[in-house]
Amino acid sequence: MSKRKLNRRQQWRIAKIQEEREARARRRDESFEHAEEDGDLGPEQTGLVIANYGSQVLVESESDSELRQRCHVRANIETLVTGDKVAWNPATGESTGGLGVVGARLPRHSELQRPDRYGDMKTVAANIDRILIVIAPYPEPFANAIDRYLVAAETTGIHPILLLNKIDLIDDNNRDSLEQLLAPYPGLGYEVLKLSTKTGEGLDGLLATLAQGTSVFVGQSGVGKSSLINGLLPGADARTGALSEATGKGTHTTTAAELFHLPSGGDLIDSPGIREFGIWHMSEQELLEGFVEFRPFIGYCRFRDCNHQGEPGCAIKEALERGDISQRRMDSYLHLRNSLENE
Repeated sequence: MSKRKLNRRQQWRIAKIQEEREARARRRDESFEHAEEDGDLGPEQTGLVIANYGSQVLVESESDSELRQRCHVRANIETLVTGDKVAWNPATGESTGGLGVVGARLPRHSELQRPDRYGDMKTVAANIDRILIVIAPYPEPFANAIDRYLVAAETTGIHPILLLNKIDLIDDNNRDSLEQLLAPYPGLGYEVLKLSTKTGEGLDGLLATLAQGTSVFVGQSGVGKSSLINGLLPGADARTGALSEATGKGTHTTTAAELFHLPSGGDLIDSPGIREFGIWHMSEQELLEGFVEFRPFIGYCRFRDCNHQGEPGCAIKEALERGDISQRRMDSYLHLRNSLENE
């Protein structure tokens, strides 16, 4: 995906809008500084961003989960996303309009990113401990799509897990193909969970997995992410939509990332529905390393510019011939590399 080029007038307008935003932000900062001097802000404490509303965020106190406030974000702070830990001052008086103030973003241990419409990478959630890649019998899952998610997850350093949802829709027509599709992944170190929110089968195992740390669901639309949220948290009210009869694909129903506390332990971030991770920001080397079973053989090809497509002395090809790499995963790698080149 190539970045959209802007003409001089568009660049001027963007610069002017940015200047106006910065001026407004400075004025807001000054007003909140006066509020702090007047005693309308409480002492600084640590909090968690549980929702993002653009120019404001909803912060929950680390020491008191009942204390939640919308907050102004100081102009010198980089963009905040759901899952960020922050230093903030809660509002105690009326001069701030009931808004607290975020004064600093604390270090992140992980980021979940996806490209925006201009091709730039945008962080959509932070401090994630695991990514659950949700698939379902319908819309029909494909190995290339699953591997695309896995490679994208590997580049983030966040542990991925595969979750086959809607197992109540498995029948004699799709059972064998689904088993063949998922069979290679446990051997590669990827856990595969199976769940039906309709019957409750597999729910206890999923809750045990989610009980530690913060998790996020990803997957194409229609695989049941919002229905899954409603099953885990009946009060969450994530909007759900039916599959399009015309395309067999889902409609995007979740509109903003939000963090929920699970009754059985752990946190869950419900992020906007996305059809696929973008991998066009990756180098070929990063893509290669995203296939975990390829890693022991990287760097051992005879030629440094080896394309792994039949060159003599190719360590990847030799591993394929020995059975250390499956033909299906090799095909996925070549497919994704070609899509990377085309995008």
